[in-house]
Amino acid sequence: MLNESGAEHVYREYTEDPLSEQELTEVFAALDMRPRDLLRMRDAKPLGLTGDEPDNTLIQLMAQNPTLLQRPIGVTGRGKNKRAVVGRPPENLLGLL
Repeated sequence: MLNESGAEHVYREYTEDPLSEQELTEVFAALDMRPRDLLRMRDAKPLGLTGDEPDNTLIQLMAQNPTLLQRPIGVTGRGKNKRAVVGRPPENLLGLL
């Protein structure tokens, strides 16, 4: 969809290049969401996670197990100008353009 729109973007393969704890913290801040809001429960349950764990614990686990994070997530900008959206539905990503 982004290719078809002509939008310049970089795709990051989350399983090969997972987000660091710092990057995850910044993304959650840009989304104005908490880690539990984007925890994939079908991947969390086998690890014994409920979503009630502290944010820093979930962020650490998401950095170690990237499939725990809902996706796709689109991010643009840096620092205080960073914006992010969850791409569900995928059309949400177009709001970053």
